[in-house]
Amino acid sequence: MSMDYAKAGVDVNRVKGIHASIDELISTTQGKDVLPVHGHYAGIVKVGKETIAIHTDGVGSKVLVAQFLKKYDTVGIDCIAMNVNDVICVGAKPVALVDYIALEHEDEELVSKLMQGLVEGAKEAEVAIVGGETAILPDMIRPGLDFSGFCTNGFDLAATCVGVVGRWGLVAGEKIKTNDAVIGVESSGLHSNGYTLARKVLDMNEWARELLTPTRIYAKPVMECLKKFKVHGLAHITGGAFSKLSRIGTLAKRGFLLDNMPKPKPIFEELKKKAGLNYREMYSTFNMGVGLCIVTSKGDARKIIDIFEGHGQKCHIVGKVIKENKVEVLKDGTSFVL
Repeated sequence: MSMDYAKAGVDVNRVKGIHASIDELISTTQGKDVLPVHGHYAGIVKVGKETIAIHTDGVGSKVLVAQFLKKYDTVGIDCIAMNVNDVICVGAKPVALVDYIALEHEDEELVSKLMQGLVEGAKEAEVAIVGGETAILPDMIRPGLDFSGFCTNGFDLAATCVGVVGRWGLVAGEKIKTNDAVIGVESSGLHSNGYTLARKVLDMNEWARELLTPTRIYAKPVMECLKKFKVHGLAHITGGAFSKLSRIGTLAKRGFLLDNMPKPKPIFEELKKKAGLNYREMYSTFNMGVGLCIVTSKGDARKIIDIFEGHGQKCHIVGKVIKENKVEVLKDGTSFVL
C-alpha cells in the first residue's frame, strides 16, 4: 500500500483552499502601501522610499528528528534558511529576523543549542537576529521521543524575516521570457519539507542523521547575482516542490519544462520505494536534489552558475521557460505535469 503526503496527514489541496480563504480575508486589511504581489514568497510593502519584504516560516516536523537524535544545534540553521531563502526570491536582501521558540518546559540547555543553530545560520545569511519570543506551553507542546523511546522536552521553532529590495528592483517574475534558462542549485537533502511523510516511511535508525542535514542557505550567491546580472525569477523549492515554479510564472503567464534534472540522491529513491510513490508525486512533494531555481537569460546563465560554484554550491541548467502555463517534468523518457 502506498503512502502519499495526504495519507501521511498533509492534504496539499486542502491547504491550498485554506490559503485562498486567508488571502481573501487579509486583503481587506491592505492599503495602497501593500504591493499587489499575491501568492509569492514574501509579502511586499512600501515603507517610505524603501520596498520591504516580510516572511515567516518554521522548521516543521523536522524538530521531531532533532528530538529523536537528541541533537538540537542545527535546526536553527533550517529556521534561518526557510525564511531568508523565501525573502531573497522577491529580490530582497535579508536584514533582520526575530525568532519564536515554544517549549513544553523550561530548558536552558535546549534553548542554548537552538540558538547556536540560529546564530550560525544568521551569520551565513548575513541577517541580524534582533529579538524574539520564548513561550512555555505545557498544555500545548507535546513531548518528543528519542531513539531509546524516552520522552524529550517538546518544542517548536519559527521566525519572521524582513528584507529590503535593492537597486535592482523587485523580482516578481514579470520579466520571465520564453526560452529563458532555469538553473537548479543543489540541495543538501530534504531540507525542511515532506518530513511528515518521510518520518513515517523511512527507518529512522538508518536515515535520521541524513534527515537532520541542515537546509542550504542561498542568500550570499543570490545577492551577488542580483547585483551583477538580470535575474528574471527565483523559486525556493519547498512545500509543493516544483509546482512552486507556478508562483513565479504567473505574472508573465509562462510555464516551465524541466528536462535536465539531476539524478536524485539515494534518500529520495528510498522514499519513492518505501512510500510507493510515482515520480509525479515525488516531484510534487520533495526537492529531488534541487533547492533553488533561478530563471535568467541564456546569456547570463553560465555567469550565474560560476557565481554559485564560487560559493561552493553546485548547479546547472535544469530546464527552460515555455509558453504554456504549466510545470512539466521530463523523467526517464516520460513527461508529467505537476
